[in-house]
Amino acid sequence: MDLVSLHVWRIPRRAVGSAMLRMAFARRALPGVRFGKFLGTGTGRTFGPGDSDLTRWAAITVSDRPVRYPSWDAIAVAQARVDLEPLVSRGRWSGREPFQPTGRKADGPLLAITRARLRPTRALRFWTAVPPITRELAAAPGLLARFGIGEAPIGWQGTVSVWRSATDLTAFAYRQPQHRAAIARTPTDRWYAEELFARFAVLDISGDRSVLGWEHTKA
Repeated sequence: MDLVSLHVWRIPRRAVGSAMLRMAFARRALPGVRFGKFLGTGTGRTFGPGDSDLTRWAAITVSDRPVRYPSWDAIAVAQARVDLEPLVSRGRWSGREPFQPTGRKADGPLLAITRARLRPTRALRFWTAVPPITRELAAAPGLLARFGIGEAPIGWQGTVSVWRSATDLTAFAYRQPQHRAAIARTPTDRWYAEELFARFAVLDISGDRSVLGWEHTKA
């Protein structure tokens, strides 16, 4: 069975240059990794170009053994790892279907990843549609953590969110009016050149949950 893990690091501002250097060499093959992406992050408040958080970086991996990142750990002041079981995955990431979903209905916390490569001609329209959705997300019952992710400063972006239960995630995805309207507009507005949505059972969280943007009042 594949091991799927999300690693997140908080670094001091003085180490931002070191983090960017690590990103430049991040595409080197990692032993046992079938799929891996190193990611910049954002606050999750706007998901636009100005939302970046240069003090937090992340990696998502699909592997046949636990993956370690000593070079990232060396510059981090805090870190967290989330071990995941893919339940549902639709779409592609860099032309691949990275997650092999089990289809199981899981109790307990879930993590959702949305990822898209925007069409340049549609990006402005997309960013205009985002603010009402982020306001709904911030107030959504059952939301435990959220942040933005990106493979490039503009146009390659997504979200990570952690939910108390499948019921809470489904309620936000399909019952909140702004988010539901955005889903309905996607096929006609053609915002994305490529997109992926995946839902995971959270098997374990180790480290400092605040690195994930954990909402302590909702935990």
